[in-house]
Amino acid sequence: MDTNHKSTISIVCTSFFVFQLLFHFVSYWFSAKVSPGFNSLSFEKKIEWNSRIVSTCHSLVVGIFGLYIFLFDEATQADPLWGDPSLVKVNIAIASGYLMSDLLILILYWKIIGDKFFIIHHCAAIYAYFFVLRDGVLAYVGNFRLLAELSSPFVNQRWFFEVLKYPKFSKANVINGILMTLVFFFVRIATIPPMYGFMYSVYGTEPYERLGALIQFTWISTCLVLDVMNVMWMIKISKGCIKVISLIRQEKARNNLQNGKLD
Repeated sequence: MDTNHKSTISIVCTSFFVFQLLFHFVSYWFSAKVSPGFNSLSFEKKIEWNSRIVSTCHSLVVGIFGLYIFLFDEATQADPLWGDPSLVKVNIAIASGYLMSDLLILILYWKIIGDKFFIIHHCAAIYAYFFVLRDGVLAYVGNFRLLAELSSPFVNQRWFFEVLKYPKFSKANVINGILMTLVFFFVRIATIPPMYGFMYSVYGTEPYERLGALIQFTWISTCLVLDVMNVMWMIKISKGCIKVISLIRQEKARNNLQNGKLD
């Protein structure tokens, strides 16, 4: 095993243990300090709370790092299929460690936070990232997919507001809901056409053929699985956002009517 592979495995393992530490210890201490409402939650809610704290930490790290790579890493921009994956490997190794950590947590607390769609999502992502880490191919594509993580903090914050019983129409809740919908759309849905457009543009080229049938199949199949799930989640989020906006309008109309009667 060469030095690069050893380094990659070290990052994956370190990431795994750091996220386990965050879930089992750091989140309890941090959450109790930051949010007084945390201590009054049930055991089940605390488990999901900690899981979402870890998810948010992971999303901020790999999302921001991924955005930097996307904007400034000339090597992957110059050759999206075979460009130097050095920076991308670090980011994907961190993400892979998190995914394996979260899979373990999902299994350990299946009755509380178990979700078959997350299992499918995590396994598909790990399978695809394995080829980037092992063979150093599709670094640009792998990093591009990681930009989707930028939506997770808003999704998690929505749950935090809900479990802390913030009013649905509170300013913080409404603003987060709108941002969640917009960011989720831009990083998970609006990126779908460019991804498949790029896939079509390189299909049949020499660099694409050099990937081999297995990696070609993995690239296409995992993207399809993840994008179908993203579309399903987008529909659910959009329905929720539309419902809240509709209720806000109804509430305003009711208040205007009452004010009119008072006059």
